[in-house]
Amino acid sequence: MRMPILILVFVTLVYGCISSDNSSNLRPSEGTNQVALTNLNLAIEYMRTGNLKIALERLNRAFDADPKFYGTHNAYGLLYQRLGDPTSAELHFKRAIALNNNDSASKNNYGSFLCQAGRYTEAEEVFLSAANNPLYNTPEVAYANAGTCAAMNNRDDLAEQYFRQALTINPEVSTALLQMSQLSYDQEIFLSARGYLQRYQAVSRHTPASLSLGIKIERELGDRDAVSSYEMLLRNNYPDSIELQELNNISTP
Repeated sequence: MRMPILILVFVTLVYGCISSDNSSNLRPSEGTNQVALTNLNLAIEYMRTGNLKIALERLNRAFDADPKFYGTHNAYGLLYQRLGDPTSAELHFKRAIALNNNDSASKNNYGSFLCQAGRYTEAEEVFLSAANNPLYNTPEVAYANAGTCAAMNNRDDLAEQYFRQALTINPEVSTALLQMSQLSYDQEIFLSARGYLQRYQAVSRHTPASLSLGIKIERELGDRDAVSSYEMLLRNNYPDSIELQELNNISTP
């Protein structure tokens, strides 16, 4: 059975896309006023801390100052998605892309929205449009998202293709490394699964899902010391995790 790392990692990428092209803050485009930009960046920070009510107030101020700034509509899309209003979220994602078709961050977020809604074919087209934009600084993000979406659609062949493209561009994309480890495990290529997981842990912190995957891989390879190490990390660092509960259930006679 496929582990839930796909969705969990995917959500992280979705949220990270809002500023992935523009360092920590969005920068003004031609004609964008400072009032709109300041309120937008404040809204982003409030979204990151979970204060969605104030984030919406700030986005409304940004919109009033500049209704045609694509970054505001991108952020609106993310916010309404979190508020459980998919109709408004999609309208704003589409508006962001219409205002600036070269903004791959908006396309990444819209693609993620589509994928979570089960609209996999549409999502793939949007992700590839983002990745193929020559002005996009991090196309590996779009390829990794496309791979995650393909995996959610049980298209492991496509998923592997996109993850490999992401890793060709940037060998340290943690999402792609972890997902490739999972795919290799599912295909019973256990040494490859171990290798990808080792590369993952060299660039990213372990999660309950990655530790659980490590336990499964090392059990198949017969390395009891490695199994014990992963188990200890899971017990010590994530005592309330679902993965540890599952491990305990398996261990119980």
